[in-house]
Amino acid sequence: MSATGYEAGLEEPVAVVGLSCRLPGAADPDAFWRSLWAGVDAVGEVPADRWPDDGGTDYRRGGFLEQVDRFDAAFFGIPPAEAAAMDPQQRLVLELAWEALERARIAPTSLRGSTTSVVVGAINGDYATLTDRVGSGPYALTGLLRSLLANRVSYALGLRGPSLAVDAGQSSSLLAVQVACEQLRRGEVGLALAGGVNVMVLPETTEAIGTAGALSPDGRCWTFDARANGYVRGEGGAVVVLKRLSDAVADGDEVLCVVLGGAVNNDGGGDGLTVPSAPAQEELLRRAYRDAGVGAGEVQYVELHGTGTPVGDPIEAAALGAALGAGRPAGTPLLVGSVKTNIGHLEGAAGIAGFVKTALAIAHRSLPPSLNFETPNPAIPLDELGLAVVREPREWPAAGGRLVAGVSSFGIGGTNCHLVLASPPPRTPAGRTAPPP
Repeated sequence: MSATGYEAGLEEPVAVVGLSCRLPGAADPDAFWRSLWAGVDAVGEVPADRWPDDGGTDYRRGGFLEQVDRFDAAFFGIPPAEAAAMDPQQRLVLELAWEALERARIAPTSLRGSTTSVVVGAINGDYATLTDRVGSGPYALTGLLRSLLANRVSYALGLRGPSLAVDAGQSSSLLAVQVACEQLRRGEVGLALAGGVNVMVLPETTEAIGTAGALSPDGRCWTFDARANGYVRGEGGAVVVLKRLSDAVADGDEVLCVVLGGAVNNDGGGDGLTVPSAPAQEELLRRAYRDAGVGAGEVQYVELHGTGTPVGDPIEAAALGAALGAGRPAGTPLLVGSVKTNIGHLEGAAGIAGFVKTALAIAHRSLPPSLNFETPNPAIPLDELGLAVVREPREWPAAGGRLVAGVSSFGIGGTNCHLVLASPPPRTPAGRTAPPP
């Protein structure tokens, strides 16, 4: 395969050959894309059967899933008593992993004994707190350990590759994808499942986040907007199926997009433990695009971390402008958006939600709108920074060439991750992917 465009980075590209998601207002990737394209705001009031309206929290808006208590335990051979003791996040990961493999046209049962890896990002443990209150049973240990988010999938499918949970704050699930990509590039595994989950069971968790000053009183993510005043929580999850691009080509897989490279770092100190650092984010971006072999001017879109906080948004914009926006030709700003405006901030699963949105956008060669944006934050001079928020559904601005996008995810405590995605090489008439001209 020619180095032009697809092998110019430091490592071999990784192909996304399948994905699944369960997100607010969308039970699968097709529904999610329709919702994004239509500009649907899936944030609403907490379901009546989730948190009783007993004054437990003033923050009663969020991006919620329906029927998080439902699970086909028999399908996975799990006894009812054990299923009841399982964190709903474990149940959700099992379902998403199975669905992602099916969408990749891989029979889940065919992987038994393989070195397939599983990497899952998550940060919250509401169910463990709830279990402590009502009393534990014989399945509490395996039902609540965060490591079992990944280990349960490996056990159910008989996988012998690395199996681990990642907790790096809100960047956890995007970091899970980065870890899986590195496993593939090292030749440690031939197939990887990566993703993240977040389920909001207790109102007290929301109240604690609100007390810390992170949540929007309006129950909206006003990303890059003058109204930015905090974020609204969301729940759900997603899993992607990853292969080395050369293996995907050889196997004749349908490739949704490729991961060209990425980078991870930490703020390493600054104005505060929870305050992001523009220099660290700028350094992260420059490293990610060097790793991917992509010039700043080649990037057409970035899926922002974009929480809608008055401190974080201007810092993220400044870093993007310095690393990718400066020096762009007139009339070709770097387009940006945030899925958090549609579904809320999924915290430990936020990165994979943005990744899936971007992968689907690449596959459709189109960009859905970012919501809740009217007047730019006065601290974000978009024109000077060479940035523009996607406000309406539009075609991807690549004029038939290669599509290149970035996905950012930043965590409390300063762990930052950015991945570089691109459209796959064209396919030959025989159905195989061909090198670019």
